[in-house]
Amino acid sequence: MRVREMLFTINHIRPLFHRQWHAQIGLRCPFSKTPCPSSISSYFPWRSQSHHQLLCPCPLRSKSQAQEEGDIDDASLQVQTHDSKPKTTTHDDGIPLEDVKILVKFKSRYNYIRVLEVSRRADHPFAGSRLLLLDGPGNIHSISFLFKSMTGTYFDVFATLPPILPPGPVGLLGFGAGSAAKLLLELYPQLVVHGWELDPSVVSVGREFFGLSKLEKDYSDRLFIYVGDALKASVKDGFSGILVDLFSKGSVVPELQNPNTWKKLKKCLRSGGRVMVNVGGSCVEAEDSSRHGKLVMQETLKAMNKAFGGKVLLLTLGSRKEDSSIALTGNVPNRDSWKEALPRPLQGYVDMWTPI
Repeated sequence: MRVREMLFTINHIRPLFHRQWHAQIGLRCPFSKTPCPSSISSYFPWRSQSHHQLLCPCPLRSKSQAQEEGDIDDASLQVQTHDSKPKTTTHDDGIPLEDVKILVKFKSRYNYIRVLEVSRRADHPFAGSRLLLLDGPGNIHSISFLFKSMTGTYFDVFATLPPILPPGPVGLLGFGAGSAAKLLLELYPQLVVHGWELDPSVVSVGREFFGLSKLEKDYSDRLFIYVGDALKASVKDGFSGILVDLFSKGSVVPELQNPNTWKKLKKCLRSGGRVMVNVGGSCVEAEDSSRHGKLVMQETLKAMNKAFGGKVLLLTLGSRKEDSSIALTGNVPNRDSWKEALPRPLQGYVDMWTPI
């Protein structure tokens, strides 16, 4: 079957640049329609071709809904990227297909896995990156750049968590190819990370295409990866913090809409510990149309709020109503001391948190 004139949209991972940084470094402020399970509003190209959900993971949505088997006529494939500068009208920029190639494409037990590579010549915030897509809608679950650590996505928000935690290991539920782990290990020299990923094929792809093998070698005493159910994660004496990025079939997993799930995770925390969660949003496209991203996000926040006694904060990744969001448990931290403990590129996120 040949598919023509397909429009793919990345809704979950959003390039995040604080407006102040935009003014200082003269970059376009790419707040776009969102990582994820990352989470950012852009439209992505691909021309050929893990469980937890990244970026934010973000769906590549095909209007013809023919993203699985079949031939794609590259000559007639229209791909666009959405630039979400703060303005009254939106502007769409195309990305030439020759700037994107698929490194691998296959189906695992849990996912429809694709690894894309965006050329460094591309005029796009993701130029020079590799992207991990999973599930039918094409959610992006991991992103990596060859020459920089910051991703411009919700993974950077995840990296702001350690300074407001008590001492102890961090759990990463929904490891993907290791995007969040890489940032955490590089930014915090004493931090120990335990990551859980349901799909062993996702971990294998991370090792082959996203530098995970090197990460494991460089941080062999601080990085521990487990293949299995992330909701059964545990460590001796508990976690100081837990990062949750769990999506399945393009939606936050149903267990996270149950307060009992959060109560169990809360018991896995040390005193003073916190949970930071990619809760998605209306920009996240599920395979099941009944699981609308905004409604699932609201139900997830409701369950969290009940389990954590109303102490839940929210950060929206952009300025549009359909953008996705990150949730954080606990009281509002001291913002000044939090900023001081963060690298400058991450400080802008601190002021974006508000109580729900």
